[in-house]
Amino acid sequence: MNYLENRKYVIQAIFLAVGVVYALRLFYIQVVDSSYKQAAETNAIKTVIQYPFRGLIYDRNGDLLVQNTPVYDLMIVPKEARNIDTLRLAQMLDIPLEDARERFKKARAYSWVKPSIFQQMLSTQDFAHIQDNLIDFPGFYINARTARGYPHQSLGHALGYIAEISPKQLEDTSYQGYRPGDYIGKAGIEMAYEKYLMGKRGVKYKMVNVRGIDKGSFKDGAYDTLSIAGQNMVSTIDLDLQAYGEHLMNGAKGSVVAIEPKTGEILAYISAPFYDPNLFTGKDYGKNYMELLQDPDKTMFNRPIMADQNPPGSIFKLTQALIALEEGVINPRTTYACNKSLVNCHPHPSPLDLYGAVQHSCNPWFFQAYKALINQGKSKNTFTDTSLGLKDWREHVLTFGFGKKLGIDISGEKSGIIASTDLYDRVYGKNRWKYSTIYSLSIGQGELGVTPLQMANFMAIIANKGYYVTPHLIRSIGDDGKPLAENYERHYTSVKPHHYEPIIEGMAEVVRAGTARRANLEKVGIVVCGKTGTAQNPQGPDHAVFVAFAPKDDPKIAIAVYVEHGKWGGQSAAPIAGLMIEKYLTDTVTMKLQEKWVLSREYLNIKSK
Repeated sequence: MNYLENRKYVIQAIFLAVGVVYALRLFYIQVVDSSYKQAAETNAIKTVIQYPFRGLIYDRNGDLLVQNTPVYDLMIVPKEARNIDTLRLAQMLDIPLEDARERFKKARAYSWVKPSIFQQMLSTQDFAHIQDNLIDFPGFYINARTARGYPHQSLGHALGYIAEISPKQLEDTSYQGYRPGDYIGKAGIEMAYEKYLMGKRGVKYKMVNVRGIDKGSFKDGAYDTLSIAGQNMVSTIDLDLQAYGEHLMNGAKGSVVAIEPKTGEILAYISAPFYDPNLFTGKDYGKNYMELLQDPDKTMFNRPIMADQNPPGSIFKLTQALIALEEGVINPRTTYACNKSLVNCHPHPSPLDLYGAVQHSCNPWFFQAYKALINQGKSKNTFTDTSLGLKDWREHVLTFGFGKKLGIDISGEKSGIIASTDLYDRVYGKNRWKYSTIYSLSIGQGELGVTPLQMANFMAIIANKGYYVTPHLIRSIGDDGKPLAENYERHYTSVKPHHYEPIIEGMAEVVRAGTARRANLEKVGIVVCGKTGTAQNPQGPDHAVFVAFAPKDDPKIAIAVYVEHGKWGGQSAAPIAGLMIEKYLTDTVTMKLQEKWVLSREYLNIKSK
C-alpha cells in the first residue's frame, strides 16, 4: 500500500517539474529573449531585383546620345493584395478602372505569390504622388530601376529603343536568363548590342514582417549579389551633323546617310519623317508606339536600310561606266551622240566623251555604252549574247554592294534588287529577250532597287577608288575603346583603281558646272564630286537623288540624299548634301541662300517644266 502511495507522489512530482520547466521556458521566451518575437515578426523574405545601369552611348566627339534616368515600377504580390479599393488605386495611377481590373487578373494569372509589374516606368514625379498612399494598398511596393533618356531629339531610327521582354521571347532559349518585366533592346543599336549594353542583374534579399514593413537585410546581406553595369559605347555618329541634317529634312520624306569613306563609319543617319526617341520612355511608351506605328507617313519605317524598292536613277550610270571601263568596251574618250531616238534626254552639247556624259548625265550616251557592255558578241545569237552579257554585268554590280546586305550593325537591312537572267527568263521565257527589253537598266531604271545606305556606300567606293569598309554605327565598346574587327573589314570591287579617275573628274564637273551646282563649295575651298538622279515614281512625283563625296583629293565624307517626291536631284537633294558637307568639313555654314531655299520647302512643290 505504501509502495503505491509513494509512486503517486513520484508521478505528481514529475508532472510538477515538467510544468515548472515549461513555465520557466515560456517566461524566458516571452519576457527575457526577444529573438522569437523578432522571428515571428520577420516571417517573410522578399527578393528585390537590382537592375544594372545600362551602358551609355556617346557620339564620336564625346557628346552623350543615350543616358539612364530613374524610374519606378509599381509591383504587386496578389496573395498579399487583399481588400484593395480598385477605384481609388486606378484614380491614383490615372488609369481607367477596367485597366486596373485587367492588371489584377494578369498578375494573378502569372503567380499568386511572385511579384509582377502592375504599373511600369513611373517618373520621379509620379512616384512622389503615390508613395504616401501605398500604405493603404497591402501587396504593393515600389521597385526602382533606370530607363533610357535622351538629352536631344535625334537619331531615333538608329538608336532604337528598349521595352519589356515579350512572352514569346521568354519562351526562346536564346533569351535564357531574362525574366518577366525585364527590359531589352527592341530595335537599332539597343537591340544589336544588347549583350554589351544590358549588364548583369543583382539580387538583394530583405526581411519583411507580416505588414510588409522592411526589417533589414537577410543574414546581413550574405546572399546578396551586386549588379554589374553594362558597357559604354562610342558611336560613329556626329551629333551636330545629325541634328543639322534632321533640321534640313524636317517636313520632307526620305533619307540622308553620310559615311567616312576610309573607315565605313556612319556620320549621319537620317530617316524622315523622324521621331523624338524620348517618346519611347515613360509610362506612355505603349500609346506613343502605336500612334507612330499607325502614322500614314510611315514614321517607323527605317528608310536608309529598308527603302529598297525605288530605282536609283542616273546615279547608277556611274556603275555602268566603271564596269564598261573594266571590260574594255569603252575608254574615257569614247564618244557617242545624244541620239534621242534611242531614249529621251534633256538639252546639252553633243557628241560627248565619258567626262561630258557624266557631267551632263546623257541618257543616249549610257544607252549606247551599256549596249556595248551587254552585247560583246560572245554568241552569234543575240538572245544568248544578251543573257551572257547580263550575267557578267551582274557579277560586277554585286561587288559594289548592290543586290545584297552590306552588313550594317543594326537589324532590318534590305538587300535591294539587281536584275538577273533568271528574272527575265521567268517573265519572258529563256532566249526570248534581248537588249531592247532591258535597256532601261542603262539609266538606272527598270528592275533595279537600292537602299540609301547602298548609295552612300557607293560614293565611299568611288572616293576610295575601289573598296568599301562595312558601314557601321558603333566605333568602340567598353572603357578600353576596342573596336569590333568585323566592323572594319574591307571589300574590293571588280574594277581596278585607275578606272575611277575619269569618273571622279566627271563628277567634279557635275558640281562645278553641271546639274548639281547647288552643292558647289568652291568658295570655301572644297571641291565636291557628285551625281544627281531622278528616280521614276509611278505613284506620283518622281524622287530626287544626289550622291557625293568631298574633298575630291582627300575624301572625308561620302553622302547620299534621297528626297521622296522631290522631282529633281539638282534642285532638292543636292543643296541638302552641299550644306551638310560644308557643316561637317568646316563646322560652319556659309551657303545661306541655299539653306534658306531648303528650309522654305519650296522644292517639295516644284512645278513640272
